[in-house]
Amino acid sequence: MAHLRSRRRLALAVPVVLSLTALLGFLPTAASASAPAAATARAADGPNLAYVVNTATDHRTVESVTRAITRNGGTVVASYDRIGVIVAHSAAPDFGARMRAVRGVDSAGATRTAPLAPAGTTDEGAVQVLSKAEAAKIARGAAPGEEPLEADQWDLRAIGADKAAAIDPGSPNVTVGVIDTGVDDTHPDIAPNFSASQSASCVSGKADTTYGAWRPADAGHYHGTHVAGEIAAARNGTGVAGVAPGVKVASITVAQPDATSLFYPESVVCAFVFAADHGIEITNNSYYVDPWMYNCMDDPDQRAIVDAVNRAQLYAQRKGTLNVASAGNSGDDLDSHAITDDSSPDDSTAVPRTVDPHRCYDVPTQLPGVVTVSAVGVKGAKSYYSSYGQGVIDVAGPGGDKYQIPDTPSKNGRILSTLPNGQYGFLQGTSMASPHVAAVAALLKSAHPHATPAQLRALLKAQADNPGCPDEPYDWNGDGVVDATCVGGKRVNGFYGFGVVNALRAVRQVDGPLHTP
Repeated sequence: MAHLRSRRRLALAVPVVLSLTALLGFLPTAASASAPAAATARAADGPNLAYVVNTATDHRTVESVTRAITRNGGTVVASYDRIGVIVAHSAAPDFGARMRAVRGVDSAGATRTAPLAPAGTTDEGAVQVLSKAEAAKIARGAAPGEEPLEADQWDLRAIGADKAAAIDPGSPNVTVGVIDTGVDDTHPDIAPNFSASQSASCVSGKADTTYGAWRPADAGHYHGTHVAGEIAAARNGTGVAGVAPGVKVASITVAQPDATSLFYPESVVCAFVFAADHGIEITNNSYYVDPWMYNCMDDPDQRAIVDAVNRAQLYAQRKGTLNVASAGNSGDDLDSHAITDDSSPDDSTAVPRTVDPHRCYDVPTQLPGVVTVSAVGVKGAKSYYSSYGQGVIDVAGPGGDKYQIPDTPSKNGRILSTLPNGQYGFLQGTSMASPHVAAVAALLKSAHPHATPAQLRALLKAQADNPGCPDEPYDWNGDGVVDATCVGGKRVNGFYGFGVVNALRAVRQVDGPLHTP
């Protein structure tokens, strides 16, 4: 898997939100004139790349910029007029620079550094497929009323989801959109709760609602199916159970269908807009947008990526969608001022660089209003891989940790969930923590159907259990080196934000006023 979520975000980080807003507010706007006519005649002799071109949303400006795209050697793939984002392809070597000189263009840039191929996530390590023999052994130990493999789901018990299901499994009127590698809706644990009418493929940057287009390209694109099962695997006497087994899940596929599984910006823009326009209440985002782990505002291409994806996710919020994202698996302190990024760009040749996460953003997790999630293991401690940061992490969820060993039949500290072709397997990562939080948000939305995204964020923080910073230095591998420093107190801190989500508390606390932070 490319970069499936080991990601992070900025929830409480007011300074980061303000700085991002300020930076986007001063994006270079319209040039004084359109590109010179002579430039339009230049041959398209460079690699064929994808671009986002961001404009004002009025009809006249969008039409003018669309004409300029064609005039400057580009082809329009999709135009999201409501947010002023146009997805284009071009082989013109200086297409981005030429479009930035067009009147009405706020920002424009390439979304990849490698040529387009015929038509990344945040899990940590390879999937461990559960064999039929292992599954049968676990099932023999199932307690009355449990799903056959539930004994291995320590994560459900850690957040009270097993008990919560008996009180309120969630409403079928609430849908969580899994923006990911695709979901195998034929899986027996997913089929009962799958919403085909709210699913699509956005791989090209334009929504394809052809039946089955939302499915993974192959069994190697297992990430989205695992995430979907964590959220809403049905309590149907088969396999595992989800945290919110009564809600719906939809699949919005954004991963490239090849072995890279890269998540390009134009696909993610399409996904947020599709989710918003199809009544999806919550999206789960267990990835970072490729090809840059961090998008720096002093680079015109990366700046355009931040602008385009932010417009799309803010549009979704305005339409009533809460966006939840993983904080990342790099073990980075997202409140520091110097992080080494040696993986970007991940679609060509990476060039090591030092970035400041206050000015170089992990997208979408560090965008305003997105719920940023860190990961914990069975002992409730921060997972060894999980990124963190005071004022950045909103809440935490079970993501698994192979070094925190549970008292379960398999003794596996990772998260057990669904895989394509009716299989089950273990994964760990902030990719797994984020869907736990998205599912608890779905339970809250079920209890408070009129809650806004801002109110749901407040409810998530209010019901969380915060263990506080650890008393001892954080040294996960016991080598005597402090691997991370927790800043903050019992109420909110850099490891857990406002705390680890609690499904049982979420379904019990259904009364009382809603507050917006």
